[in-house]
Amino acid sequence: MKDWSLKERELLGILKERFEKHPERHEGIKWEVVEARLKANPGKTLALLWMEETGGEPDVVGIVAETGEIRFCDCSVETPGGRRSLCYDQEAWASRKQSKPVNSALGMAEKAGVEILTEEEYRMLQFLGPFDRKTSSWVKTPDDIRKLGGALFGEWRYGRVFIFHNGSESYYQSRGFRAKVHV
Repeated sequence: MKDWSLKERELLGILKERFEKHPERHEGIKWEVVEARLKANPGKTLALLWMEETGGEPDVVGIVAETGEIRFCDCSVETPGGRRSLCYDQEAWASRKQSKPVNSALGMAEKAGVEILTEEEYRMLQFLGPFDRKTSSWVKTPDDIRKLGGALFGEWRYGRVFIFHNGSESYYQSRGFRAKVHV
């Protein structure tokens, strides 16, 4: 195990506290297992640290059945504040002639070493909470929709999950993205 920075050690404490505060998100998973995986995969802590620093409040939301990896996801009540006002991807960003956002959701995610949630993952997350009651989050858009210039986003309204479409180059102050990392 590498020597952890002060920020990484602080993050471990934050993650443990959040894990213990929200046991309904990860029934049957023990903190010792999570901590061991984090210590065995130190590169993943940088992605989790970025998720935390941008307001995502990452927490364990399950185990990836095929690999046994621990699944972390943004569990902030609203889409993370440090990841809003973004168009969907770099192609959409490049197509804007004026009023470009600072980045795109996929571009920012790639740089940080995280992925945005799929539609299925977004819907599963909503079983843990309601999330995005006032905001919305881009979700991974299927290629056939993206080729037509669209992109998908989700939000929680009226007691249910809604998945909508928008032009991929659009961006709004209240729309960002939720990230995931497998450790």
